[in-house]
Amino acid sequence: MPLFAKKRGAGVSSFMLKVINNHCSTLEELVEGPRSESRINLALAVLIIPVEGNKLLTDEAFTAITREFSTSGISVALDRPMGLDEVVLGLRWEGEMTFLRAEAKHLDPMGGGFYQLGLRLTEMVHPGDYPALETMFV
Repeated sequence: MPLFAKKRGAGVSSFMLKVINNHCSTLEELVEGPRSESRINLALAVLIIPVEGNKLLTDEAFTAITREFSTSGISVALDRPMGLDEVVLGLRWEGEMTFLRAEAKHLDPMGGGFYQLGLRLTEMVHPGDYPALETMFV
């Protein structure tokens, strides 16, 4: 008996189709209903700075990878559950860091110890308002 079957690709294709179908945003809408705003899958490195009150916790800043974008929100993948209510996101745009304030809307397990944090974007943050931001980068 050969080590690998001639139709080895059939099992791979079948498995990948199941994974894709179970993570397809178009199919999720059929189950959950349409979203108020469409999203696009986009993976970018972002800087996340926790906020308490009106104070940036720059010593607790970390990087994460985005999963989805809309004009009013972003979701990021985290390697652990984090109790973040509000953050400032730093994104590199046209060679510079751009900062946005956001509030957490949900934290959902993704499996394998990862979590998806959904954030609603609330306002642009100008580095001049928070001098510590001028030294932050991704």
